[in-house]
Amino acid sequence: MNTNLLSGLNPPQLQAVTLPHQSALILAGAGSGKTRVLTTRIAYLISTGAASPHGILAVTFTNKAAKEMITRLSAMLPINTRGMWIGTFHGLCNRLLRAHYREAALPQTFQILDSGDQLSAIKRVMKALNVDDEKFPPREMQNFISSSKEQGLRAHEVEAYDPYTKRRVEVYAEYDAQCQREGVVDFSELLLRCYELLSRNAGIRCHYQERFKHILVDEFQDTNPLQYQWLKLLAGPHNSLFAVGDDDQSIYAFRGANVGNMKDLLRDFKVESVIKLEQNYRSHGNILDAANALISNNRNRLGKNLWTSEHGGEKLRVMEAPTDVEEADFIVGEIRQLKSEGMKLAEIALLYRSNAQSRVLEHALVSAGLSYRVYGGLRFYERQEIKHALAYLRLMENTGDDNALLRIINFPTRGIGARSIEQLQEAAKQYNTNLFDAAARAGGKVSGFVGLMEMLRSGTQNLPLPEIMDHVLVHSGLIAHYQNETGAKKREAEERLENLKELLTAATLFVHENEDDSLTSFLTHASLEAGEHQAGDQDDALHLMTVHAAKGLEFNAVFITGLEEGLFPHQNSQRVDGGLDEERRLMYVAITRARRRLYLSFAQRRMLNGQVSYGAPSSFLKELPDELLQWLSPRQGPRNPFAAFGYSAPAAPSIAAPVRRSESGAGWRAGQRVMHQKFGEGVVTGTEGSGNDGRVQVNFKHAGSKWLALEYAKLEAL
Repeated sequence: MNTNLLSGLNPPQLQAVTLPHQSALILAGAGSGKTRVLTTRIAYLISTGAASPHGILAVTFTNKAAKEMITRLSAMLPINTRGMWIGTFHGLCNRLLRAHYREAALPQTFQILDSGDQLSAIKRVMKALNVDDEKFPPREMQNFISSSKEQGLRAHEVEAYDPYTKRRVEVYAEYDAQCQREGVVDFSELLLRCYELLSRNAGIRCHYQERFKHILVDEFQDTNPLQYQWLKLLAGPHNSLFAVGDDDQSIYAFRGANVGNMKDLLRDFKVESVIKLEQNYRSHGNILDAANALISNNRNRLGKNLWTSEHGGEKLRVMEAPTDVEEADFIVGEIRQLKSEGMKLAEIALLYRSNAQSRVLEHALVSAGLSYRVYGGLRFYERQEIKHALAYLRLMENTGDDNALLRIINFPTRGIGARSIEQLQEAAKQYNTNLFDAAARAGGKVSGFVGLMEMLRSGTQNLPLPEIMDHVLVHSGLIAHYQNETGAKKREAEERLENLKELLTAATLFVHENEDDSLTSFLTHASLEAGEHQAGDQDDALHLMTVHAAKGLEFNAVFITGLEEGLFPHQNSQRVDGGLDEERRLMYVAITRARRRLYLSFAQRRMLNGQVSYGAPSSFLKELPDELLQWLSPRQGPRNPFAAFGYSAPAAPSIAAPVRRSESGAGWRAGQRVMHQKFGEGVVTGTEGSGNDGRVQVNFKHAGSKWLALEYAKLEAL
């Protein structure tokens, strides 16, 4: 054995690497060297003769992780890793099915459908079965089929309680039959087909159980029920399952991950060895102490406590800003200071709970001339739903904008197919005109789109920009489209809705900050924000990302922003059993991304959905020990500024209803009780400016907090 192989391992790491042939759970905390342990375990088994390179199965969740493991292994041992079974669940299942295509009832050259191809295949099935795509949206059907497969359920195994579900099951069954005829499989099918092959064919199952005496799994906390059942089949009664994971970093329940698989492993495999990797090689002590204190509030943990040989380091800096704009300005100031001290922008990360929160940060960074890139996602104005909304506005402003028309003519779906669009383009060429004018000459569903655009234009005449935005988002059907998403796409749709509502906020702030608040001016502003300061791959740039996207990464300085109740923890966590525990795990992941310096920030007042919202500080802040925190702003009093007037704090707002304005008003003062003909009774909470340029903020008893222009406020004093 290579004597250097085990050098540098700490005692728990050494114990894990040199375990005898037995199943084990390695509880690997953040920054504890889990990848090193996993790779060294493989090298140890090979170098001691306990296993051959071809007798090991190692499963990861990403191709990147698999490649890193192979690269490290190649550096440790002089072996050919080319034929080793190291890869993702889907990759390994594909490999196994290729080897046994006949037994799996597949052609030798079976093809794999990506998400777009799968959707097209489902649409063909629905058309053949005369399924109404208005009642059964194809994407929803796609989610239903994929979700069923990930639960290990074929069409005949799905319980159909009502005619609606029965119809979906019929489509699922015919889709499966069509895929079988055409010799294709989708991604979910790879794992399910492989599981069925192993469970029904004892000869093949025994062959792989004999071959793979050692099965190693990375990120075990992220496995779903079918993946765990697949692993159990391969392991059989005598093989060892070496699972590395961290229940405190299980943050993908929305993808089907089941943190309970870790406890099931202990029972099913009679695991005697639970080895805890608790020494952290990433962060200073105060950061780890904060993470430990926070996560200790979770129930049903397997339990571990991170520690470091590093000193305590700096306290966590907490900033309470008056508004979200001032929160962003504070962050920009701190980044400039860090940069002046020699820290590279690439060593700094700005984290947020949901993508919609990035807009105000991006605006501040663009204004400050700081380069950034959005990791694992798109910049705000590049996101699909934002481009759709802006396309409606662009076409309203300029009917000659063919690119805008092509983006939205069939989104949301209104039955205008590719052939209809081709005919429209041919007509425009024939008449030497733009597509909109050609569409005005057409009939059928194309003329319906023209009518919609004319309705949007007439319905927004003389309205201020925020109300134009609100009207378009609602009456274009964009809001309803995302609200109606269900199944696996529901969470993604909720994020897209949040982004659309943040676009309304952007329009409201634009009016407040610019003399020229026309639609044309706003569209120009959006184009410039989308195009400026786009960092190249080699540029020194800040990292912006959601906390989910940050898992597995680390930075010298981390800003966790928007720490308000309802934002982080997210308000949706209250609706799901165990939701708050998962949000706390997400906060734990966020904290442990920081090596040296950690900022926590929140705002007393945040503009959401085009309206002002007052939020309480995140309950997670209260779970951090005071002695670890350095407050950069004085702590304020009660979070509810309306308590003295008998009002509750505003509920989370939805898309604002258009407010028609016609009368002027002035002289309002904070605390004054007022009546509005539409929103009812309320209390004035603030004013800005005066005359035609002024605004009054009112917290309505039943409609929440709203800003109204003084010129058109329509308020009466009580």
